[in-house]
Amino acid sequence: MKIERLEILFENKTLVDISLDIKNSLALVGQSGSGKSLTLKALLGMLPSSMSCDLKLDGEFELIAGDTVAFVPQNPFTALSPLTKIKKQFFVSEERIKELFKQVDLDISLLDRFAPELSGGQLQRVVIAMALEQNPKLILLDEPTTALDPKTRVMILELLKELQLTHGFKMLFVTHDMNSAKEICKDICVLKDGEIVEFGKMEDILNTPRQQYTKTLIDANFANREFRE
Repeated sequence: MKIERLEILFENKTLVDISLDIKNSLALVGQSGSGKSLTLKALLGMLPSSMSCDLKLDGEFELIAGDTVAFVPQNPFTALSPLTKIKKQFFVSEERIKELFKQVDLDISLLDRFAPELSGGQLQRVVIAMALEQNPKLILLDEPTTALDPKTRVMILELLKELQLTHGFKMLFVTHDMNSAKEICKDICVLKDGEIVEFGKMEDILNTPRQQYTKTLIDANFANREFRE
């Protein structure tokens, strides 16, 4: 998927102006306020009405739509209704739900439970299963491991890698967590003030960042703290 241009404006001020090529799995990283969350909201059609957006796509994605693009949110606890059984929150047949549960390694007995009865890791797997409902070509992930403990975080990342190999979808992984990004993404895009300052292979940029901003971001993340300017 190529985003030939994404420009986001607010009161005639450009907040984001970027182009992206999501070949396989791309990490979109940057400090708070860099524009990564705005980019994600633009792709999901969730920008506030006060902002204008010019989005031009090329390739197999003529339009960002629910049948081609899926979303995995940051917090699975708020993504699901606490008052509705898990199986009632899907929009496919029960047979399809069971198939999806098998793919994300969840016991089908959880289908008759409510979200507060599940662990964070189980809820994140449910949300991933929901993202796979329509066999999307692209999955947008917003900090999907932030609310998880280290062991569960590793399990979710491994699951995503396995599912990508099985289904062949592409991933845009929006995060400040370079540890998670390097484990799951082949490419990385570094944002600063709504512009791309580095773009390329994950290994190349982690080993030899060209910008001091990128180096500081990497150093801060591998010290297990988010970088904030």
